Amino acid sequence: MAEGSCDIGLVGLAVMGQNLVLNMNDHGYKVAVFNRTTSKVDEFLNHEAKGTQVVGAHSADELCKLLKRPRRVMLMVKAGEVVDQTIEHVLSYLEEGDIIIDGGNSLYTDTNRRTKALAEKGILFIGTGVSGGEEGARFGPSIMPGGNPAAWPHVKEIFQAIAAKVEDGTPCCDWVGQDGAGHYVKMVHNGIEYGDIQLICEAYQLLKDGLGMTADEFHEMFSEWNKGELDSYLIEITAEIFAKKDEDGHPMIDKILDTAGQKGTGKWTAISALDLGQPVTLIGESVFARCLSALKDERVAASKVLQGPMKVLTISEKKEFIEDVRRALYCSKMVSYAQGYMLLRAIEKEQNWELNMGGIALMWRGGCIIRSVFLGNIKAAFDKNPKLQNLLLDDFFSSALNKYGWSWRKAVIHAIEIGVPTPAFSTALAFFDGYRTERLPANLLQAQRDFFGAHTYERVDKPRGQFFHTNWTGRGGRVSSTTYNA
Repeated sequence: MAEGSCDIGLVGLAVMGQNLVLNMNDHGYKVAVFNRTTSKVDEFLNHEAKGTQVVGAHSADELCKLLKRPRRVMLMVKAGEVVDQTIEHVLSYLEEGDIIIDGGNSLYTDTNRRTKALAEKGILFIGTGVSGGEEGARFGPSIMPGGNPAAWPHVKEIFQAIAAKVEDGTPCCDWVGQDGAGHYVKMVHNGIEYGDIQLICEAYQLLKDGLGMTADEFHEMFSEWNKGELDSYLIEITAEIFAKKDEDGHPMIDKILDTAGQKGTGKWTAISALDLGQPVTLIGESVFARCLSALKDERVAASKVLQGPMKVLTISEKKEFIEDVRRALYCSKMVSYAQGYMLLRAIEKEQNWELNMGGIALMWRGGCIIRSVFLGNIKAAFDKNPKLQNLLLDDFFSSALNKYGWSWRKAVIHAIEIGVPTPAFSTALAFFDGYRTERLPANLLQAQRDFFGAHTYERVDKPRGQFFHTNWTGRGGRVSSTTYNA
């Protein structure tokens, strides 16, 4: 194969890497591939990539020689140390102006570091989120690139060609921002995904335990829900899951052990929320719900000791209750996305990034796991007011929450009455009530902190920024502690 004949190189031939290569090939790009275990290169060329223009390389040196300049090398390897090792490995075969792209789920602070370190060596770095799973990678993912802005013109055409498209043909890919912005947005996407999944699971358990609904009934219900306000990829696949039968004819869903796995991006989102002082409660509860599910043996033992409600209530209005749960799911979902966007606003300020909030909703509109009709409403909200402080204040969202609020409360009340845990529904409602409350009890909290630790407080009858200390017992001194905000 002639040197300098390939458009892009890809390192890492796990399923996501393979499918991205085939996607690029479908769009007319010539891709060179390399894998640390070189036998995988030959297997890929002899099977999945047979009959394509894909070119195999058995070393990083060979891969880089095959690429047109500026060379574009995309890494689809495990996040963490492996990314740094792979960068070091290919670096010696690159020259100034070449581009390295990390397409894995890297922590955004790692991407910040890599962008700066490689810029000092004259290499342009992109850290990009890629969402949509195996099928998305193959036929059109959502792509969220950030890093060195000078690299974007060199990859824009390829990325936008292989990305998912919305109805008018707009690609679900645009430049997110500098340094780790792309990976941060992907992290928040994954956090919201945790929330969406948990909310759907809570609706399922509430209706299963509350109404005794069968898998076939759930299939019909979720199929119906997918035709309305909740129209989304996750609702669609949930309907399909309930239709699947095991070899013995029983629903597959009933054969699956109730312990959840996780790969860490939801946890990263919750940690970032704590670091930035943002109340992203629903994603946090979704992570903790997975942790609780993992305590299977303890839960089995506890179920024999700890009692729930003695009397299971019967619901006479089955149709009405199903609608209450649907509305609770919809309202809670609104809160989750609003919280996710609060986090994006906070990181934008802290990192001095300029994030296009409506553009992010558009990137999530197709190809990715959280794709839904609902994201079109988010984009419209930011198109109308790019400086929108909180999604819940937009007319579309506030009117829906005000209209469905009582149904949401009824669903949560009934969950409490029959002892079904709904941490995400409940925390979303608590956030909604907290956010709309003009005066919270933090005045008492501040009094307590000042009492035991002289931490000071502000007064309602004095300008903000002035702090006061009270000698509550008559025994305290006149000296107060310093104050800070979380």
